[in-house]
Amino acid sequence: MAQITTVPAGDPALQDSETYEVLFLVSFVLVLLIALAAQALFLKWRVWLPGSESEKSLIKGVRSGVYTFMSHLN
Repeated sequence: MAQITTVPAGDPALQDSETYEVLFLVSFVLVLLIALAAQALFLKWRVWLPGSESEKSLIKGVRSGVYTFMSHLN
């Protein structure tokens, strides 16, 4: 016979924070890939991402764009 074990649900705030981190990481990678492709093609990608227009580095621009995107999800 198979044994069924139950795992306690845990702290909902911890689950929300883990979900937020995973969503941020996935969004960051996707936006970074788009920004890298646009950068290689000499396109002005910073105007595509609200919040990243004034950033000088690629990573900071992507991070600003993702934070702006994430703020619209709440």
